[in-house]
Amino acid sequence: MMVQEREDRPDAAADGDAPSVLDAPPAAAYRVLARKYRPQSFAELVGQEAMVRTLTNAFAAGRIAHAFILTGVRGVGKTTTARIIAKALNCIGAGGTGGPTIDPCGVCDNCRAIAEDRHVDVMEMDAASRTGVDDIREILDGVRYLPVSARTKVYIIDEVHMLSKHAFNALLKTLEEPPEHVKFVFATTEIRKVPVTVLSRCQRFDLRRVPAQMLIERLSRIAAAEGARVEPDALALIVRAADGSVRDGLSLLDQAIAHGAGAVDAAQVRDMLGLADAARTFDLMDALMRGDAKAALELLVELYNAGAEPLIVMQDLLDLTHRLTRLIVAPDAAPALSEAEHGRSRDMAQRLDLPVLARAWQMLMKGLAEVQASPAPLQAAEMALVRLCYAADLPPPGELVKGLQAGAAVPAAGSQAAPGGGPVALADAAVNAPAQARPAHEPTGFRDLVELFGARGELTLQGHLIHNVHLVRFEPGRLTIRPASGAPRDLTGAVLQCLRGWLGSHWQVLVADDEGAPTLAAQDGAAHDARLRGAMRNPVVQAVMEAFPGAEVTRITPRDGAAGEEADGPDTAEEGSAT
Repeated sequence: MMVQEREDRPDAAADGDAPSVLDAPPAAAYRVLARKYRPQSFAELVGQEAMVRTLTNAFAAGRIAHAFILTGVRGVGKTTTARIIAKALNCIGAGGTGGPTIDPCGVCDNCRAIAEDRHVDVMEMDAASRTGVDDIREILDGVRYLPVSARTKVYIIDEVHMLSKHAFNALLKTLEEPPEHVKFVFATTEIRKVPVTVLSRCQRFDLRRVPAQMLIERLSRIAAAEGARVEPDALALIVRAADGSVRDGLSLLDQAIAHGAGAVDAAQVRDMLGLADAARTFDLMDALMRGDAKAALELLVELYNAGAEPLIVMQDLLDLTHRLTRLIVAPDAAPALSEAEHGRSRDMAQRLDLPVLARAWQMLMKGLAEVQASPAPLQAAEMALVRLCYAADLPPPGELVKGLQAGAAVPAAGSQAAPGGGPVALADAAVNAPAQARPAHEPTGFRDLVELFGARGELTLQGHLIHNVHLVRFEPGRLTIRPASGAPRDLTGAVLQCLRGWLGSHWQVLVADDEGAPTLAAQDGAAHDARLRGAMRNPVVQAVMEAFPGAEVTRITPRDGAAGEEADGPDTAEEGSAT
């Protein structure tokens, strides 16, 4: 192609014309962050302190193994560590006279050649593509020769578990007794697939997933070095998606910086990763726990139209369920979250019980598998959420079993919950009852509530409610009591768990210092005494007592219709027959 000279162009200016693109020097090739910020020494490794400490002591004592095997998930630094070990073995220092060191200089010829992957005595092989015995024999043929320019020959075999059985067998003898000038470093993500005969000949290091906070700090420093502005919430999303992998985190950060043109916020990262909006996920979980199927389906469709895949939505719900469970059983071990997410998580955890979350986890896991296998993922997700809605107020399976054993009724499939609660159904956590089941009724008073405990087979709790509880106030969905000295310490929690399991999560049980009413046992005793006094004033009873000296009245049975009759005297409750 002919390029016209500038003076021949009619539109060219005589002076001050901008230089042609063809005159500009070629732009430097861009290096992705995962390569640009790859650690070059043990000091730069993130989250692998145990391995670094062991290797430091080994180098200091001169007890360097002849073979290492590094295992861990992708992106935690296995191959990087193998190269740093090769540097440590072959570094000669800036002056050219150094020996093996845990802190390679990075500037000597050996260090630079290894870092640039061009050292003749450090050979890397990918076992995923070279799996056969012939490939291993090619290595073994070179083992007997001394290094060309380095102190030690290093053979790095990545994904070593991919080698064939015959290849492993060919390697065994040399691996057990290699020459003094040879070291082997293996890396694998599938340590269980490596024969034990190979493992027993290697020093093993398990590289951990990098903790979330440590990875956030690492990515934050790199973003600052790149001149990018990344919001903390966006970093938290990237780290959560990286799942402990530094390389994955750097790749996602690289993509996010390009996506946001140097300024990255949480909304851009969610859009990039196809994640559901965190606030909408909380709203969806809240609708599910209320049993509001209509609202749940509307939120699912809204998330789907915004670009969130049904599978991602199910995974987000599972993640939230796990997070809420952790907040209940181990509040101090909560994952790194934004302030808004942490606040909503804490509030929701206070309103839910462990049995409810455990059941939600089971049903979401089943729904996730259905969504993965379904040709229509959205419809599969909708059906899974509907099932979860209809089990929102279902008592835990243990309570259902107790109810059946005591002969009490349990909620029936398709039945409606009491006012204030969502629909209930046996769903996935159902117990196959032989009799027709019916939903629990909402108690109309304290006595009605106590009778419910008897009907549900909770006789011990019913006994404490009768003998050791003073009622302060009863309202629909709210019980305020003052436990007596004989009540167990966990009485309030046990009563609350039962009521929420039977009637819905809207129930509350509060403790007050008010004196409250006498216990039900005391009230029943006072009523019995009043009936006894009234009966003893009855002429017929008096005549019987005179005819049988020493006789005693032990039971009073009200006559039919006597409840509405007026008693004889102020202390008489109702007439009846005395025994």
